[in-house]
Amino acid sequence: MRFHIQQESDIPASTQLYNQICFAIAARHYPPGHRLPSTRQLAMQTGLHRNTISKVYRQLENDGVVEAMAGSGIYVRDQQKPRELKVPPGLRNRLRPDIDREVRQCVDGLLNAGCTLQQARELLTREIDWRLRCGARVLVSTPREDIGASMLIAEELVPVLEVPVEVVPMEELEAVLESSSNGTVVTSRYFLQPVEELAQRFGVRAVAVDLNDFHHELNLLKELRSGSCVGLVSISPGILRAAEVILHSMRGNELLVMTANPDVGSRLLALLRAASHVLCDRPSLPLVEQTLRQNRSQLMRLPQVHCAQSYLGAATIDLLRKEIGLIGPRDSHSDGPAAQAG
Repeated sequence: MRFHIQQESDIPASTQLYNQICFAIAARHYPPGHRLPSTRQLAMQTGLHRNTISKVYRQLENDGVVEAMAGSGIYVRDQQKPRELKVPPGLRNRLRPDIDREVRQCVDGLLNAGCTLQQARELLTREIDWRLRCGARVLVSTPREDIGASMLIAEELVPVLEVPVEVVPMEELEAVLESSSNGTVVTSRYFLQPVEELAQRFGVRAVAVDLNDFHHELNLLKELRSGSCVGLVSISPGILRAAEVILHSMRGNELLVMTANPDVGSRLLALLRAASHVLCDRPSLPLVEQTLRQNRSQLMRLPQVHCAQSYLGAATIDLLRKEIGLIGPRDSHSDGPAAQAG
């Protein structure tokens, strides 16, 4: 079997050689177990550089067409014999034991759909490359009026993601994606639709994160006696509105609810004077404590302050890490499971 490379063709020389070798194997010119020509022999026959031929052989090996035997050469693989994937050390024990079979089924599915091995490889490579680009950075985006929600999300993602995390108001997202479309856009589920529309235009991924279920905080509120005044403090106006609705559905008119953004000093002070219990997010806690210290003499009594330790559910962070191609989820860092927001 001789191979001929058409130098004037628009098809890359490496692709020509790859396809010809695949044809030779499919046509049984090279049966299973047959040793392929060395890179030196093929270089003399085709005029290609040996590095180019080595690249084609590596591609054939990755595609499961051939297998390399150290010190012996490249041989046509017996397709009836299961192929053992070369999984990086330390990874095998974290994968399901049938991972080899799943990969083969994926490739078989593409072949049954009419793809060639080359096309299947290109499809899989394109998808993996896209996911890697999506993992280049994370853009957290919500409307400017509730940019506090983005700040809460970003605060919890920065310690657990090994990629840059940026906060971008939704009104500026299009301009940011126009300058660089690498990355994943993360938002609250409430804002997913407009973010998805933008993401699709620029070929990036949009992922919605779910909130913590705030199991501990809700149980605390259920235990308060009727007539108690509860203060809610958050940098996110959206969280404050949602919390008011939830509290009203839980306790009706039994509790008096006050809300404040920590940056509005007068409203925060009024809340601290009236409330017996204050629930706040982590970014608000320093300002709540500072206001309490500075106005201690004006307060009849100090309210009990409860800080919600997490804004996002642990499961949603684990899912995000997998979605953008980061290896292995971190340990969960919230008390409850992620809320299943609709």
